[in-house]
Amino acid sequence: MSSLTLWSSPLADFDTIVRRTFGPSAFGSVRRTFGFTPAAEVIRDGSDAVLRLELPGVDVSKDVVVEVVNGQLVVRGERRDERASSEQGRTVREVRYGSFRRAFALPAQVTGDDVTATYDAGVLTIRVAGAHAGTAGRRIAVTTGTPETTPAESASVETPVESGEQPAA
Repeated sequence: MSSLTLWSSPLADFDTIVRRTFGPSAFGSVRRTFGFTPAAEVIRDGSDAVLRLELPGVDVSKDVVVEVVNGQLVVRGERRDERASSEQGRTVREVRYGSFRRAFALPAQVTGDDVTATYDAGVLTIRVAGAHAGTAGRRIAVTTGTPETTPAESASVETPVESGEQPAA
């Protein structure tokens, strides 16, 4: 009886070991390394923020948690992907899994009630209502030349012409 072993590259295994050993730690402000990081897109839709995370093959009802914690929108979960194929009486089974976590800062006015999430075709869409409310910018005029004195400064400073003195050379 023969056995089938899936071969992986020794260099890829070494790279994984080095990254786990010497990569960013979970301490301080450095981000912890997880199994994978889903791609994310953040766009503005009126006063709302819309986040899209690519999570293909994930069972969101069992494996994904979306929550608001300490002023952050946190999406975390686990991906379990098992595939099996049978050909000519042989079965090849491949299992991929890994944890993930993404966190996004939220404005102070946003609460958990302002967040909704939907999942369709491998994309988790999260809408944060009112995330951009009250963030209209204000244009500041830029002037050239020397700064003008304030009214208080100009009242206390005498010019040579007003005091009758000759200007100093």
